[in-house]
Amino acid sequence: MSAEMANEIKLISGRSHPDLSEKIAKRLGIEVARTVSLNYSNQETSFTVGESVRDEDVFIVQSTATGDVNEGLMELLIMISACRTASPNFPYARQDKKDKSRAPISARLVANMLQTAGANHIVTVDLHASQIQGFFSVPVDNLYAEPSFLRYIRENFKPEDCVIVSPDAGGAKRATSIADHLNTAFALIHKERPRPNVVGRMVLVGNVEEKVAILVGMFPLLFVHCHESFTNQRLDDMADTCGTLVKAAQVLKDNGAKSVLALVTHGILSGNAIETLNGSVLSALVVTNTVPLGDKVQRCPKLRVIDISPTIAEAIRRTHNGESVSYLFNHAPV
Repeated sequence: MSAEMANEIKLISGRSHPDLSEKIAKRLGIEVARTVSLNYSNQETSFTVGESVRDEDVFIVQSTATGDVNEGLMELLIMISACRTASPNFPYARQDKKDKSRAPISARLVANMLQTAGANHIVTVDLHASQIQGFFSVPVDNLYAEPSFLRYIRENFKPEDCVIVSPDAGGAKRATSIADHLNTAFALIHKERPRPNVVGRMVLVGNVEEKVAILVGMFPLLFVHCHESFTNQRLDDMADTCGTLVKAAQVLKDNGAKSVLALVTHGILSGNAIETLNGSVLSALVVTNTVPLGDKVQRCPKLRVIDISPTIAEAIRRTHNGESVSYLFNHAPV
């Protein structure tokens, strides 16, 4: 190894998802770095690294827990500034375009803040929209949860008995990619949204009769790295209020589907999402552990969790060693 590569990996965890950080560290064969992060009485965030990171390759892992998106983002910015660093869920990713007058493009603002804080390479997982990469003037690598979901489908179902369904037109490209890899059928649900987080009329395009209908879409995860930086994000990349998924599942059952499950990268599951899922016709909701789920697994027997830490750890290892991460676009580490 050259002198330039003699530095070590330092993995720093934010407070949002320490369990994911521990799993990544275990996969890498290292310990999570010692840090102290707290809030003063006026809610200002204070962050201190408890060991030297000088000339080391520093990676910060920070997700966005439900209800704490702004606090998690501010903590991430402070950690990047302290170390010049990275995280697992890209905040404000759904605000990636100006869709009405006098509305901000918040995803671009977040991109600018991350770069100003010191991130010089972003690695994302399932960005809500690919154009977000254009908001950065530094390199961006967008990893995918798709290989992990493909493995899950092959291990639990016969592909010939399945139909891959996109819950909206925006997720059609991702859904057709999965259908092509499995050599199985594809269907699409056309939906109308009268206002944010409210789903209007839905129409099925395709045939799901007597098939296992697998809903896939798109929601997010984020990293940032000191010599380079990382970010994650939405297969429906985020299951937020779950209104879309539940209504889409009902449409599929009404059209003769044998069973319906959904694949979602980020299980945000805010508001009354758990109650909505439990009362729905969905047989299972499969998510990754990019965001902390807390007691939601116990409260929702339909929830299935795929560990994404091997993919994240391998991306960190390859970045540290100066190797290409493109292998991970189509392969899930064993």
